[in-house]
Amino acid sequence: MILNRSYRSGRLSHVVRHASILFLVITAVLTAFATTASAHAVTPGDAGYIQEIFGVHVISFIYLGAKHMITGYDHILFLLGVVFFLYHMKDVAIYVSIFAVGHSVTMMLGVWYGWGINAYIIDAIIGLSVIYKALDNLGVYQKWFGVQPNTKAATLIFGLFHGTGLALKLLEYKIAEDGLLANLLAFNAGVEVGQLLALFVILIVMGYWRRSPNFMRQATVANIIMAFLGGLLTYQQVAGYIAST
Repeated sequence: MILNRSYRSGRLSHVVRHASILFLVITAVLTAFATTASAHAVTPGDAGYIQEIFGVHVISFIYLGAKHMITGYDHILFLLGVVFFLYHMKDVAIYVSIFAVGHSVTMMLGVWYGWGINAYIIDAIIGLSVIYKALDNLGVYQKWFGVQPNTKAATLIFGLFHGTGLALKLLEYKIAEDGLLANLLAFNAGVEVGQLLALFVILIVMGYWRRSPNFMRQATVANIIMAFLGGLLTYQQVAGYIAST
């Protein structure tokens, strides 16, 4: 049976509509999660496991790294903002690679050298990174200030902060020095695996959603929501810093 054009068009509209709804549901879940969770959270079970093991555990740390990335709403929000208006896979690969280099470098160095930076401050900056990217997607810098920040440099700089935040959380659980380098490399590999899995889902949803004739209008609302979430994350961390001092 040959499907007529109107049927195919109606089916496509149905898929696009459901993709848009899925995106809004994901955003709502992130909003709810952000109000109750702290950035870079490591579950008590994972924390206990990290503290108890010694030696090289490549598979375990790959799993922990992937799990952290997939459940790290701050990372996912920033990643979503970065690829939101990237339509070519070459551009996606470039920006995701820049972000990966940034957070890999500071995560490895931060744990290896035991950086003593206040976690609340770093996580507040990570919240600001989400705000920055959402406003960039909205064209605020060009409209208000007549300038366009270097998006690649910004992605790298904020990637460094994301990695620092991850390192500080890992330092709280005192990974054993025995097998540290191999375990850190494995954890970082897991983070990249998790990032690729999250990116795969994001690109599928975005691919369908962009076919909607209302995409640009909905994109404006979505980026406003992302800016709000980034503000919420920043507020939580600033409030935590004030309460801890």
